[in-house]
Amino acid sequence: MHTPTVESPPRTSDHRTPLRAGIALASISLLLLVLVAAEWGPVLVLDREVSRTTHRWAVEESGLTQVCRILTDWVWDPQTMRILCAGVVLWLVWRRSARWTAVWLVVTVAVSTGVQQTTKAAVGRERPDWPDPVDSAHYAAFPSGHAMTATVVLGLLLWLLHHYGAGRGLIRTALAVAVVSVAGVGLTRVWLGVHWPTDVFAGWLLGAMVVALAVMAHKRWHP
Repeated sequence: MHTPTVESPPRTSDHRTPLRAGIALASISLLLLVLVAAEWGPVLVLDREVSRTTHRWAVEESGLTQVCRILTDWVWDPQTMRILCAGVVLWLVWRRSARWTAVWLVVTVAVSTGVQQTTKAAVGRERPDWPDPVDSAHYAAFPSGHAMTATVVLGLLLWLLHHYGAGRGLIRTALAVAVVSVAGVGLTRVWLGVHWPTDVFAGWLLGAMVVALAVMAHKRWHP
């Protein structure tokens, strides 16, 4: 006797988890933005204490400081991240069936840059100012563009590896590289004295928010 197969109901809530994560991250980011913009005392004290300590270490450990400068200016620089992203976009276009995803990736990174620059202009936070600087940077401090760009690009590429069914070993290796890179670029920005710790934390939060909302959009609207 033939037993009819029962199809699983359509998964209508696939996009809800990243949506909730995006909303939560947006709420925390907004709270941090308000505290920084209002120059709330405990936040400023924490930033100054941590930054004074790391700057003193950076001046004393010139060799390690040079390594940090190379990593932040070449390996984890936003331009390097965008070049990596461009390579993935070309691969997606070459696949033909993934061209919608290629456009999605380009738009997400562009939106992320817009959010970053708009937030910098809105908050207008000054960078740390040292009598003996070990590095320099331009534009407003909040949020860290290096931290946010690395979080967005590497977060999206990790999700794409999972989405296209990459092997477990490759995903684990990519995850390790991404975690080290995202954490490392934030730490180097504070070590080099060009960002306050909360700038970096905001970059991580906003970057994770963009990734979560982008994944939600892909799950919901991918044709």
